[in-house]
Amino acid sequence: MRTRQAIRQAAYRLIGKQGYEQTTVEQIAEAAEVSPSTVFRYFATKEDIILTDEYDPVLEQAILDRPADEPPLVALREAVVASLRLLYDEFRPEFVLRMQLVREVPALRAQMHQGMDQNVELLCRVLSERTGRPRDDFELRVVVGAIFGALTQVLFEWVDRGPDCDLVETVDRALAVLERGLTL
Repeated sequence: MRTRQAIRQAAYRLIGKQGYEQTTVEQIAEAAEVSPSTVFRYFATKEDIILTDEYDPVLEQAILDRPADEPPLVALREAVVASLRLLYDEFRPEFVLRMQLVREVPALRAQMHQGMDQNVELLCRVLSERTGRPRDDFELRVVVGAIFGALTQVLFEWVDRGPDCDLVETVDRALAVLERGLTL
């Protein structure tokens, strides 16, 4: 885990100074004091260095830890907000740079959308277990799709509004909209 984090921190540091396109895997490896092959052992692509994080297992466990009788959207909202609070202060600079890069770099945006498929499957599995519905249930997948649409919009809003925007509060507000039934 330490090597993985060193690689990620080196990448963010270099990209912050010289830009995404100008930063090579070789430079990242050198700054992290590892070989390029070590970088590729931990991350398949340069995009993965930016987009991969440890949030999914934390979120999954937070959802599973919620009371069994709690409504699924309430459980999800509470778990997402609690998970973000845990990680937000420590990783805020990385979150900001990541979302700025996703906005600016088409390859990162495309990779992020591909990665969402895995996240959709994760949430479908967890919500399937909570609700007893099959993972491929249409309504379950629509709800999960709406959640990811809302979270994606929140992340872009957060970056656009700058440091005064509280990510945790904005996520909570977005999930509250979904929880109450998409009313305006």
